Amino acid sequence: MGEVVKHPIFQRFHSEVGKFNLKGKKLLVPDMAPFGARLLASCFRAFDVDAVVMDTYVGLDLGKEFTSGKECFPCQVTLGDVLYFLRKEKERLGSFFDPQRYVYFLPESDGPCRFGMYNKLQRLVLDQFPEFKDIRIAYLSTGDAYSTDGILPPEDASVFRKLAYVASVIADVFDRITWRVRPYELKSGSTDALILDALSQMQELIVNEGPRLPFDEMFNLVGDTACAAARLLDGQIPRKPRIGIVGEIYLRTHPASNQNLIREIERHGGEVVDASLAEWINFISFEGLRKLNIKVRKAWHNKSRHKLTEYVRKWLSQVLEIGWQAFRQRQVYNRALEYLDIQPDHSIWVIERHLKRQNLFSFDIGTEAALSIGGAIEYIKEGFDGIINVFPFTCMPSTICSAILKPVLTKYNVPYLDMAYDGSVQPNRDLALKTFLYQAYQYQKRSKSRYN
Repeated sequence: MGEVVKHPIFQRFHSEVGKFNLKGKKLLVPDMAPFGARLLASCFRAFDVDAVVMDTYVGLDLGKEFTSGKECFPCQVTLGDVLYFLRKEKERLGSFFDPQRYVYFLPESDGPCRFGMYNKLQRLVLDQFPEFKDIRIAYLSTGDAYSTDGILPPEDASVFRKLAYVASVIADVFDRITWRVRPYELKSGSTDALILDALSQMQELIVNEGPRLPFDEMFNLVGDTACAAARLLDGQIPRKPRIGIVGEIYLRTHPASNQNLIREIERHGGEVVDASLAEWINFISFEGLRKLNIKVRKAWHNKSRHKLTEYVRKWLSQVLEIGWQAFRQRQVYNRALEYLDIQPDHSIWVIERHLKRQNLFSFDIGTEAALSIGGAIEYIKEGFDGIINVFPFTCMPSTICSAILKPVLTKYNVPYLDMAYDGSVQPNRDLALKTFLYQAYQYQKRSKSRYN
């Protein structure tokens, strides 16, 4: 039989989508979680990568123009962001525009989620523009637990990975400080101003000192920020119903795509906690360990000494990484908790225990449905007064999550709301939120009466 010849289009999925050395490149970072995206870009800049967070949602019409409407909504948003940025950049630079200087950063996932195909589809779209055809797409993948090998020189990759993880946790804590204080602030706008200033200081510290891992200085800044935020609280305002948000990671953390849901909940009298970025990263590490457990058992069963040795070594390395992540995450949260009672993060081990105990879902199935279902149950056990599931219209994992959570939370008598987004504005959205917050307030009153 003759050799199979790959079509040039599919060859570009390998040659122009992958892990490339980003040193000296201009890295285009999509804006997802506002604090997290900016601190991640700062981590890249600390290692001589000119990373910029692109303006978001202003190019949505472009994203929709080059998609069919069947794609996951975040795919349209991120595609619109990069096309808009590149067009503006080409207009600004004219003949000096050099596509080989740019790399578009778009992580991916394995498994059934459509997210794993974003960078393939967007490669096809960029290739339709001769001026953008030489712009590569770089990714980190859940397939290897977001390994940074290949995107930076070996001597920098592991240091960058540690810095980026701690920066992600700090972004989560800045979010949680904001959500804890803003609904109760003495002066409107003071919380946002404080956090933006702290974010700017953290970015400067990371860019200038990041390669030496200045964790003590970073933790001190977190503590100072929490201390200052605590002074902004109006102690006369009673605690409002606490609402836990779960769902698809992009939609729930991207304010423009979810139409500023958190601020809308606050406007209607609620206090919000959204699932964190670090929870997802910890989940990916946890999944990596589970996959290695399977490989170790198979190698043992097959009596393959060579493979068993290899997998056990990798297993030990993964265990150490998970322990390191948990240690650093506790350090960051503990500095904030010295001054302010922000919500601690969920443990992946605890989430899995809830799922197993109630026989609701299995991590073997994969996807973030496991996190959303387990996270919602954990919110309820922590005394929250309502749950909102945020997701792109037609999202498979979140639809599964909704089907499981609705009867479970009905059993607990906990208010629950699905919020699906595709870029359109639902005419009854405001009414649905008002009704949901009223139900959460009633639930809060009933809960208090049970303990008084």
